[in-house]
This record gives sequence, C-alpha cells and structure tokens, in this order.
Amino acid sequence: MSPSLYGMRPSSRFVRFAPAALGLVLGLLALGPALGPGFTLRYDMVFVPDPVWGSYGGGFPRAVPSDQVVALLSAVLPGQIVQKAVLLGIFVLAASGAAALVPSDRTAARLAAAAFYAWNAYLAQRLLLGQWALLLGFAGLPWAVRAAARGGALRLAAALLPAAVGGFQAMLVTAVAVLPVAAFRSADGWRARVRGVLGSAATIAVLSLPWLVPALRSDAIADPAGVAAFAPRADGPFGTLGSLLCLGGIWNAEAGVPGQGSWGTAAVRLVLTAVALIGFVRQALRRRLQGDESYVRGLAVAAAAGLVIACTGAFAPRVLQGLMGVWAGFGPFRDGQLYIAPLALALAVGFAAAVTWLDRAALGRIAFAAAAVPVLALPTFALGAFGRLGSAEYPDGWRAVQAIVNHDPAPGALVSLPWGAYRAFGWNGGRVVLDPATKSFARRVVWDDALVVGVPGGGRIRVASEDPLNRRVGDLVSGSGPLTAAFADEGVRYVLVESRNQNAFLSRLPGAIPVWRDAELLLMRL
Repeated sequence: MSPSLYGMRPSSRFVRFAPAALGLVLGLLALGPALGPGFTLRYDMVFVPDPVWGSYGGGFPRAVPSDQVVALLSAVLPGQIVQKAVLLGIFVLAASGAAALVPSDRTAARLAAAAFYAWNAYLAQRLLLGQWALLLGFAGLPWAVRAAARGGALRLAAALLPAAVGGFQAMLVTAVAVLPVAAFRSADGWRARVRGVLGSAATIAVLSLPWLVPALRSDAIADPAGVAAFAPRADGPFGTLGSLLCLGGIWNAEAGVPGQGSWGTAAVRLVLTAVALIGFVRQALRRRLQGDESYVRGLAVAAAAGLVIACTGAFAPRVLQGLMGVWAGFGPFRDGQLYIAPLALALAVGFAAAVTWLDRAALGRIAFAAAAVPVLALPTFALGAFGRLGSAEYPDGWRAVQAIVNHDPAPGALVSLPWGAYRAFGWNGGRVVLDPATKSFARRVVWDDALVVGVPGGGRIRVASEDPLNRRVGDLVSGSGPLTAAFADEGVRYVLVESRNQNAFLSRLPGAIPVWRDAELLLMRL
C-alpha cells in the first residue's frame, strides 16, 4: 500500500503542510496584480458587487451552481475578497492534492508534484480565459482520484465538492478521471469493481443535479460550428499534438502566456513532459509488478481518454459534429482541450517519480531544486501573466443601476446592449470581459450569447446563440426599426446600454423612460 494514499504519517508539520504552502506561494506569484483592490475581470471571469441569486436564462446552465455559491459567500464577505480567496484556493488545493497522490514519503517528490500541477500551461490558459469554476474541478481532481482509489461513497462525495461547485465542465472533466480509477483500482474481483464504478457514477450524478436537471429541461441548441471554433490549436512550434502534450493547445490565442510559443520555452516544456511521462510509465510498471496498481492504471486510462477527446475536435471534427447532430448533449465535448486535465495530473505524478529517483541517488539538493523546474519552464505566468490579469473597481453607475433594477418588484427581463457578449472597459484597463450585466441582476438578462471566433489564416466562425429568447431579441436588434413594442412583446422591462452606444439606441426606443444616465451607462424602463 502507498503510504501517502492510505494515510501517510508525516514526521513533521513541515512535511505535512509544505505542499499547501508551496501552492499558496505559487498562487501569490501567479496572480500578482490580480490580488490588488477591486475585482479581477477577464473573459469569463466576472465577479460583481452584491451578486444575486439570478436566473441563468434559457441556454445551457454554465454558471450553475458556481454563481449561486459566490452569491452565498458574498453575503458574508465582500465579493472581491471571495474572488481572491477562490483564486488562491485553487493553487493551494491543486498543489496539496497532487502531493497527497504521490506514492512516496519523500518531501522533494511531493513538492515536485505540487509545483508541476499548480504551475502549468493548462492552469495558466484556463485562468487567463477566466474559467475559475472549471479550475475548481481541476484543483480538486487529485483528491477525487485519491478518494476513488480508496473507495467509499462519502469519501468520494467530499472530494468531489470543488467540482460540484464548479458546475458541468468541472464535473465532466473529473468524471473522465474518476470512473476509470474506480474501474481499475485494486479490488476483490470484477464484481467489486463494477460496484465501485456504479457507486462512483451515482455519486457524480447526484452532485451534478443542480446543473443536470436544468440542462435536461433546457431548450438550448448546440451549434455544430462550435467544433471547429473550439478545437485545440497549436500554440507553439510542435503542432497541435505537441501543444496538447505540453498541456497547452487552447483555442483562444489571447489565453496564452507571453512568449509561450517561442522555440526555447516550448522545447523546455516538451522535455519536461517527456521526463514526466517516462517517470509515470516506469512507476506504473513497477507498481504493477508489485501487485499494487492503486490509482495508476486508471489514471493512465483517463489521461489517454482525455487526449483522445481533445484530438477528436482537432483531427476528426466530423465525428463530433455528427454526435452533436444526434444529441445536443455532446456539445460539452467540443472544447476538447478541457479534457487533458487527467494528463496534467499523470505528468505531475510522473515528474515526482523522476525526482524520487534523484533523491534515492543521493542527489537530495538537486531533488529539492526540481520543484522550481515547472516555474522556470513557464516563467511568464508570473505576475498575472505579466499584467494580463489585474484588478479594477466598478464605477458608481454600475452599483446604482444594479440597485434600481434589483429593487423593482415588477417582472420582466433586462436587455443588455450593444448586442455583443464581451466588453473592453477603460476602467478595467481595456481587458476583455464578459458583459457584467449577465451576473448583476435578479431577473432574466437577455444578451448576445453567440460567439465569433477567429481562425488561423484569417476568417471567422460564428457559433450560434444557445438561448431561443436571445436569438429572437438579437434578430430584433440587428434590424433598423423601433424596438419598444417588440421588446415589450418579449417580456422586456429594462434596457441597459453602454455609454458609447447610447444615442444610437435612444432613437429606437421611443416612449422608454430613462431612469439612470451617466458617462458609462444608460438604463431605460419600458
């Protein structure tokens, strides 16, 4: 039995808490300016003052239950404190979990695993894309794998809580790892393994109910064009497959850290991947000979499965498009790079195995220094990716508009204009962020949830809106006629217009009553 997997007893507090402390240090180093006063707003990372228990609309429930948990925590602590605690917690949870999974009581190896898993291209790119809820599942993945290997529904349920809070993406990525581990863990025969898989699947399903129920009841549409838009792409000189093996390859070029695609940085990361992969394979073979495979075999299957899912969108897109044509529920697999998270965990364990060999070879100082290697392989992730992450305060107008709308008991939706999902506010340093209106109001917000993605070599792919109401309102906005009566027919009560577009929409909303106007925002009531 592995001492760390089945209850290692550290000889000192340092050994026990060193990985978590290292995760905290890495989090402070990575976030940098994002820990300053205000909110960190970038792409999908939208935290707002005084968040409410709002409605997700008629599309896919992507922010369920993460938004509700944030609203609950923000009732106790200021919202910006909640955000910073969550972001730092991701690094601490990821580092300590990877260390706990390492089948070794050598501190150097545990720190190496912690550093590798808490500082890599996957975490960096998803953080720069603002997908903090997904990263909760990524951070909790080692703990979920550990619990699945040990068995027990309650133990697994506790380990799955970060992914459950994160929502559907976090839970699906976790399921890809947990189910193979439950299937291949050491057990008394195939019947016990089947019971383990069924029990794990049932636990995952129960914890997924907050988003699974509204997803099954939703009339959201998954556009097959999203397969090409969200397919993994090369972010370095070694092609798409090489980028995925180095834990990169995200579809959004703006999610890369500075200099990530240079030959030098990419080569170092590829060598690090090769060393970690060799270490993992050697460890898997050794443990199989010892008759104690624990989680290793299942994690290997999960890593391979995740890589196949990622490669499907890049190299066999018609397969996934065909599946989506049969059932929209295959839509979450279009962003295939998500599913290489188990590969990241396998490489962290493999890197720790290589460091263990150094430690046993009486190279202790070198082994301890190995924890710095992942940071040196991706140095520009530091300081908020050299300023790509920052913090900003909302203007007073946002809070005023939020108060007006949320204290109005009359029913009706709010339309956010101009018609586009993302904004680049001057007060946010020009950083692109999802429209904060989507998170600010205790009523249905109608917005442009379609997405336009540029492709290499020029051209754009438009992924259609998922929400039928959003599509209908979008058709109205794209026209040239008056909007007041048409909006009212769709159940709209408020229209919120960003400053630079106020005059353009005033003429199309005859009879609407302006209830707030400043240099930033215009709020009108129909």
